[in-house]
Amino acid sequence: MNIGKISEVVDRHDAKLSMAHLTVSFTALFLGAIAGLLQTLVRSGTVTLPAGIGYYQLLTAHGVLLGLVFTTYFIIGFLYAGISRTTGKLFDIPRRAGWYGFYMMTIGTILGVIMVLLNKATVLYTFYAPLQASPWFYIALTLIIVGSWISGGGMFRQYYIWKKLHKGQLSPLISFMAVMTMLLWLIATIGVAVSVLFQFIPWSFGWVDTINILLSRTLFWYFGHPLVYFWLLPAYICWYAIIPKIIGGKIFSDSLARLAFVLFLLFSIPVGFHHQLLESGISPFWKYLQVVLTFMVIIPSLMTAFSLFATFELTGREKGSKGLFRWFKELPWKDARFFAPMMGMLIFIPAGAGGIINASNQLNQVVHNTLWVTGHFHLTVASSVALTFFGIGYWLVPHLTGRKLTSQMHKLANIQTILWVVGMFFMSGAMHTVGLFGAPRRTSYTTYNDHPDALGWIPYEVAMAIGGSILFIAILLLMYIMVNLGLFAPKGVEEFPIGELAQGAEKTPAILENWKLWIGITVALILFAYTIPLIDMIQHAPPGSQGYKLW
Repeated sequence: MNIGKISEVVDRHDAKLSMAHLTVSFTALFLGAIAGLLQTLVRSGTVTLPAGIGYYQLLTAHGVLLGLVFTTYFIIGFLYAGISRTTGKLFDIPRRAGWYGFYMMTIGTILGVIMVLLNKATVLYTFYAPLQASPWFYIALTLIIVGSWISGGGMFRQYYIWKKLHKGQLSPLISFMAVMTMLLWLIATIGVAVSVLFQFIPWSFGWVDTINILLSRTLFWYFGHPLVYFWLLPAYICWYAIIPKIIGGKIFSDSLARLAFVLFLLFSIPVGFHHQLLESGISPFWKYLQVVLTFMVIIPSLMTAFSLFATFELTGREKGSKGLFRWFKELPWKDARFFAPMMGMLIFIPAGAGGIINASNQLNQVVHNTLWVTGHFHLTVASSVALTFFGIGYWLVPHLTGRKLTSQMHKLANIQTILWVVGMFFMSGAMHTVGLFGAPRRTSYTTYNDHPDALGWIPYEVAMAIGGSILFIAILLLMYIMVNLGLFAPKGVEEFPIGELAQGAEKTPAILENWKLWIGITVALILFAYTIPLIDMIQHAPPGSQGYKLW
């Protein structure tokens, strides 16, 4: 019987579970990248694809495969590996839950991709009504969500058993963070699950004639904004708990790391209205309240920046560096396990600034529904998150498959990171700039070029195309690296790096693991921010939409 014994290597049975998730994740990344490249070519009018494949169909595939499938599978695979590594070999129920969730998610993913390829779900990854997809697309989304709940339940069960076996002990930091990440996901996805089950599926099957559009969009953004933090928190796990080990340092503060995750849970969910500032039907008071709550999320972000750079500086000074910034040179810039996540951290600085602009009522009026917003997404999830995930993959894949990160793959990984940063500089930079000039997002070639200012946007279109091409080359290189590390690299043991707490760090207060307290406060904040607005949307709903099918 498993008694929670900790090993330096993830158990081989648990490793298979994690690798199954990572395999689907990187497959989705590759397919989504192809859709993104074709989307750019179609949008620019360069090519016309056969079988009537159009811009919005490719845009839907790109968003769903990268924003939902790639991220969700990678996160669950990484978190399961982290929990197994820090709490010991998975117990039977958690491992079975992981596999059941994986199978259900995969069935849903395959069904959803088929609907998109058949042009029966060309509704973008936000699937806004009144656009209507095939009911099987919404069923696919339901399977993915419920499957992820089952996987999350397995993690909760493993954590619960560990706590029972180690009464009075502080849980491992990575396991705490993993549970907090999946808890945020579980609470957030309730909104989109309710919308899909009780609005979209009955409406798309024709069981009801209309749909409450404002309510459906509100339930989506109840999920849509914490989705960003579901992407980010696993990257924060790497930054807080893994990077210190890679650079030869110590974790600056365990309690600060846990507090940051608690605050992300509290303040990342009741803030969806800041995505709906131009939506009619929502009281200005409730928009203002949620904008205030949105700005509260800046606090744990600044805490994270302080903690990480404190770790970097202390590590550099322990290695003998002096002066104000000379410790910066002591960081292992040639280590791909550090270099890729560090680039993600640095990119998160302008990404966070852009997020503040998007959440500001007045400034949002300038950039709303322009390519600025698309550029922002490509700095957050497609840069900060993706680069960190790549950096994790460079050591996690060989660790799980019993192989080594060779010096050749190490060099290629650094080249891949540089290509990604350069490509994103051109593409996201051009998107931000042309967005300030009013270039709209989510527009096809014809619509975009009919705009009276379209001629002046051509240089930025060229920059976006150059950047996108560089990014696709980086994706091809990444796939080569991952296949090599998973199948062909020399056999061996690659380290699963976990940082140790710095000596003299403050003791972590037990209240940070009081789950009833933090879940209770989270529920209270959500009820306070959403109850009255949702009642108003239901009671004063305008005539519903009959829907518009693109298939």
